[in-house]
Amino acid sequence: WINDVSVGLSERFDTLLKAFVEVASREGEIVMPSFTHLQRAQPIVLGGELMAWVAAFNRCNDRLVALNGINKLNPIGSGAIAGSSLPLDRGVTASLLPLGDPTANSMDATASRDAAIDMIYALAMTSMTLSRWAEQWIIYASTEFSFLKVDDRYTTGSSMMPQKRNPDMLELIRGRSGNVYGNLMAALTMCKGITIGYNRDMQEDKRHLFAAYDIVSDCLDMAARIVSTIKFNGERIGDGLERGFLDATSLAEYLVSKGVPFRTGHQIVGALVRHCEAEHLIELSLLSVDQFNKHCVDAGQASVCENDIYDWLKPENVVKQYKSSGNAGLSGFKQQLEVWQQKLGQ
Repeated sequence: WINDVSVGLSERFDTLLKAFVEVASREGEIVMPSFTHLQRAQPIVLGGELMAWVAAFNRCNDRLVALNGINKLNPIGSGAIAGSSLPLDRGVTASLLPLGDPTANSMDATASRDAAIDMIYALAMTSMTLSRWAEQWIIYASTEFSFLKVDDRYTTGSSMMPQKRNPDMLELIRGRSGNVYGNLMAALTMCKGITIGYNRDMQEDKRHLFAAYDIVSDCLDMAARIVSTIKFNGERIGDGLERGFLDATSLAEYLVSKGVPFRTGHQIVGALVRHCEAEHLIELSLLSVDQFNKHCVDAGQASVCENDIYDWLKPENVVKQYKSSGNAGLSGFKQQLEVWQQKLGQ
């Protein structure tokens, strides 16, 4: 059963990944902030974040596919616990079922529920990833962010407040992860205190396995529908890009490119940010080359800044500067998008 449903789950993952890739191909070059600690971090393109979710959900699928190799053994012929005194050829039944070679030990074969628990764990990891994605988009859908709009088909109104558009489907995906975690803990607890042989407790494995599968299957289907109909608000995302000094790290890396050690460059940029805040300047790009150089000299460095410094400032320039593989800027996004379009046959 696990082998069979893994195929269906892989198809669901493909549908979800294709939905992410389609949105990325359409809107991926929108420049936006990334977040660490839920605080603004570095500028990225929207496609960089969408590709992050593609990577995460693909890893969930890989984990499920790997189970078919980890648990690829056939327990048939183990009997109740000790095997049989009849001359049964376990290789015959093994050859008739797509499960692999016979298990090595009859006692372990009848006592193990590893395949079920591994499957529930993989489903729990998928549910966790779905929950994190749902939380991110719930935040983005809020009035305070307004980065995206969830299609009306996947929102509901309020029983009291007529203006509300609540992202209920995302909230249910987030909430149902708790059920799958419960299935995993129940299955682990079922096995923790029983002896090396069959015990009736073990018949409860199906209850938790099937329930976890049903929840995650439904959530993957719903996630694909939400992603395929999502609308990002590029104008709103761009409105506040100048806030938060998103280009500070890029400025530090500019100084490194001029021979300044990163540790010192980090300190220089920190001082420049404090200077901007004291002068009520919201962008580092509003400073002059002379001001940049003054802070370099104050830190014991040479006057290394030139007019090309402005190519490393402002979010729309920063996303063009990223060069490392897998980056969330323009070059990394385009490379990853091309790879995924080929993988998914788009």
